[in-house]
Amino acid sequence: MTLSVRLRHDFAGFALDVAFEAPPGVTVLFGPSGSGKSTVLNAVAGLLRPDHGRIVVAGEVLSDTARGVFLPPHHRRLGVIFQDGRLFPHLSVRQNLRYGRWFAPRTARPAREAVVVEMLGIGALLDRRPATLSGGERQRVAIGRALMAGPGLILADEPLSALDDDRKAEILPYLERLRDELQVPMLYVSHAMPEVARIATTVALLDRGRLIRLGPAAEVLSDPAFAGRGREAGALILATVTAHHPDGVTELSAGGLPLFLPTLPAAPGDRLRLRIAAADVMLAQGVPQGLSALNLLPGTVDGVHPQGDAVLVRLATPAGAVLSRITRRSAAQLGVRPGAALTAIVKSLSHAPQDVGTPLH
Repeated sequence: MTLSVRLRHDFAGFALDVAFEAPPGVTVLFGPSGSGKSTVLNAVAGLLRPDHGRIVVAGEVLSDTARGVFLPPHHRRLGVIFQDGRLFPHLSVRQNLRYGRWFAPRTARPAREAVVVEMLGIGALLDRRPATLSGGERQRVAIGRALMAGPGLILADEPLSALDDDRKAEILPYLERLRDELQVPMLYVSHAMPEVARIATTVALLDRGRLIRLGPAAEVLSDPAFAGRGREAGALILATVTAHHPDGVTELSAGGLPLFLPTLPAAPGDRLRLRIAAADVMLAQGVPQGLSALNLLPGTVDGVHPQGDAVLVRLATPAGAVLSRITRRSAAQLGVRPGAALTAIVKSLSHAPQDVGTPLH
């Protein structure tokens, strides 16, 4: 499935002008509040008729202002997941799921109810009403209802923003299963970096109504020019679990380099997506000795981006690109410049659970 979007639309005090082609997978519209993310999503959903534009999903033209084409929302074969679930309060969970199936077009192949129920772990909820569910349970049911419609594309408008951290951690693995097992394409709106790092295959970075970067998640998120501040800045690497050690450490391999994290619920051979925050990475000349940190990633500087009193450094390593935020003084002492050989030092315990994606198969 490919998604093609060309949009121009004017509001009072805001103008949207974006164009992009999204490959299969999960494309995340990322950017600050007011950048135009939800406007793009609403246009694809048919909830906004743009002033000018053309939207095509898997070869089907949903909107084309030049030709006067505008399919109404209920004819677009899209599944939508809102921030608050928006389940029908008078229906049971089972009836909410089947409501999605009622609106599936004849040509669609809706996911089987048993498969959806098992994947989302909602079998025990089927006879309950939405008012009796937790926020995380409601969102799992909302995901199931969207799947039951047999959508060609799922639209997710900040589906985790109303949840606390524990409920977000509950839902993220289900979204990953949606991406990896059912391979349902998604257009996903978010401004939360850990969420984007976990599920995005492609990132479309928006700012003030303009698309400023589009590309694979690992490339966009590790670009110093577009990285955020604080713990928002970080890089993605893929690693394979190689062993669990009796002292509470899981060993992984990333590009041939060993990585050590606190014991992970994954089996040897599983591939994981890891987010390493720039704030958790120190830099050193050569290979330092006598450190408590277990993870040493030698590499070469291939990007330097000043951020006020700090510098964001991108290091190309065999494991993948790694970002580090250091002071200007440290950068001067280390001789940080493109081409310089340095070693990234990452503490094993610095990884939060939300920074480790579930196994990719």
